[in-house]
Amino acid sequence: MNVDKIIKKAQDDFARLSRQPVNTVIGLSKAEGGWVVSLEALERRAIPDTMDVLGLYEVRLDSEGNLLGFERKKLRKRGDTEED
Repeated sequence: MNVDKIIKKAQDDFARLSRQPVNTVIGLSKAEGGWVVSLEALERRAIPDTMDVLGLYEVRLDSEGNLLGFERKKLRKRGDTEED
């Protein structure tokens, strides 16, 4: 599968299973036997929107694009720009 299809598959599978909208894809890497797609999903809306809570997730796919799993790595507020 090409990279565009891997990313699309990860977004679609994650959104379908988690019922959370994908905010953005922030990373893609080749892993042993497949791919890891890092994305942010909206966990909770807030006012102002800079206080929205976003979850950073890693979605693991095999080399054919089959979902192996996903895991939340951390939470952050949309307005937080500081790196850990």
